[in-house]
Amino acid sequence: MKPDALVVGAGVIGLTSAVRLLEHGWRVRLWSADDPRRLTSAVAAALWYPYRIAPAERVHRWARATYERYLHLAGDPSTGVRLASATELWRTTPSELWADPLFADVPRHPAPSRPPYTGALRLRLPVAETPRHLPWLWRRFYALGGRFERRWVAHLEEALAAAELVVLAAGLGAGALVGDATLVPVRGQVVRVANPGLEEVWLDLDPPEPGAVTYVVPRRDDVVLGGTAEEGRADTTADLAQTAAIRARCAALEPRLAAAPMLGVEVGLRPVRPAVRLEAEDHGGTRLVHNYGHGGAGWTVAWGCADEVVALALR
Repeated sequence: MKPDALVVGAGVIGLTSAVRLLEHGWRVRLWSADDPRRLTSAVAAALWYPYRIAPAERVHRWARATYERYLHLAGDPSTGVRLASATELWRTTPSELWADPLFADVPRHPAPSRPPYTGALRLRLPVAETPRHLPWLWRRFYALGGRFERRWVAHLEEALAAAELVVLAAGLGAGALVGDATLVPVRGQVVRVANPGLEEVWLDLDPPEPGAVTYVVPRRDDVVLGGTAEEGRADTTADLAQTAAIRARCAALEPRLAAAPMLGVEVGLRPVRPAVRLEAEDHGGTRLVHNYGHGGAGWTVAWGCADEVVALALR
């Protein structure tokens, strides 16, 4: 008999954990209280870039493994993963991220900049187009024999009684289940507009004002414009003033966006913690693997974290 595993949480962290466990011979059930189409993972621009996540050493290792997985998936158009040309801009100092030897072969070279920016870097980065890639992930999950159930978990003991391995990947919901007060929401609002023919990704993660970041991520059918990063704010109602500010900042980077018809405004809550919690502990006869607190980089580290979940499950 295959061993039984239960994954709590159906965002990209939970879904990739479930897929990797299935690939390694586990029988997997996945529980989620919410419709997976409404989770933060579905709202995200899903550009591969380690953002708002720690600790760096582990994050970079997970990000590297995920990068390699995306390179493989980008070879199949049906996955919805592609490699995109991206320009990262900064006002003060460039990101230290690219000094890490783990990312030495990520294609990049200096690019022209303009005021108010003092520098720019041209990169080639993976993008997981969520309207196409999430359905592909679910098809993979079901093809491997995974079972999904809409179920709210009131107490962790419910999950621990259901399988010999439990993976807690419930994002912000994990905090209440294990009493983790260090897990806080960081609100992110994005605007989706019709794509006026854009292919280039733009990144300005060095904002002059707190709570605002700027990014432009074109996809096949739309462009995701971002965004906000408001720590401690947990409401998911669209803010009209923020919508206008996001559109203005993005149009300053790419003028063709100014007249692009708006398709929607979406809000997600990033589960931020001082450090990702990815560790295992035993509860009687059940192995519990914590896998939450990935901040704004769930899509960037998901496959690397899923690999570690498999390793921890076997110890």
